[in-house]
Amino acid sequence: MTLDALRSGGKRALAAALASLERDSDGESAQRLLDEAWRSPRAHVVGVTGPPGVGKSSLCAALVAAWRRDGKTVGVIAVDPSSKTSGGALLGDRVRIVHDSSDEGSFVRSMAARDRLGGLADQTLAAMVVMRALFDRVLIETVGVGQSETDVAGVADTVVFCVQPGSGDSLQFMKAGIVEIPNLIVVTKADLGAAAERARADVAGALSLATAGDWPLKTLAVSSRSRAGIEALMAALEGHRAYLAEDGRLAVARHRQSEGWVREALRERFGTRGLARLATLGLDAALPAGAQPFERLRALTTALETPR
Repeated sequence: MTLDALRSGGKRALAAALASLERDSDGESAQRLLDEAWRSPRAHVVGVTGPPGVGKSSLCAALVAAWRRDGKTVGVIAVDPSSKTSGGALLGDRVRIVHDSSDEGSFVRSMAARDRLGGLADQTLAAMVVMRALFDRVLIETVGVGQSETDVAGVADTVVFCVQPGSGDSLQFMKAGIVEIPNLIVVTKADLGAAAERARADVAGALSLATAGDWPLKTLAVSSRSRAGIEALMAALEGHRAYLAEDGRLAVARHRQSEGWVREALRERFGTRGLARLATLGLDAALPAGAQPFERLRALTTALETPR
């Protein structure tokens, strides 16, 4: 598998490559593809998160349509709840995100969350890295698990947190500390009028209690049904993309994400004792500047598995 082969092979080739990654991401062919893709980032990666039923899928469908109208190619990773029987995705991409399946400029991949509690699937990062090298925009929709849904900050450049009018989401937003995760807040179902405006005001109040960073966190009201607010959301996403491009912010953020992923992958494979053992070997889970996380993980895994 190579990026050129995926580009020429279209959706079928990409679907096969992602399926292969899910089956055996540690295989030689998969690792070569991941290393190549890591060296060729292209897309702005947007994560959409929030409680179940908030309207994330409808919002994602509206974003895909808007990006396609602008001539941007779009890859989507939709992380679904899992079937307890088969372990597979319970809902599936065709049900959750309405899109034109014949459009070669858009691609939707459904992934099962399985036993992950952070809103993402085990292979979300690997799939994101490959799709990031192929598309102009990559959209990641998390499974929707409320307060645990913070993992998306580890794979997305821009995080959009969705709040539903009249549901108490804004209170949970304040209680759970999720205020530190998103770059944009979207009050969905803005066509509900007064209820949507109350939710937007509640969230704005929560934000006033948060420590302001260099990026001013914005709250937008959007209706996927009427398309109200979609253009403003698109502009805000583009604004954050431009912000990240300044002063090397994007490279720094992606490096931190990669380092966190290496550490978490080692913890899952070897536990906290395995991480502690690295020190006895004169190693640590840090990712040197410019290093590829997949290559680093291979090296550290080999060190921990080699008998001493």
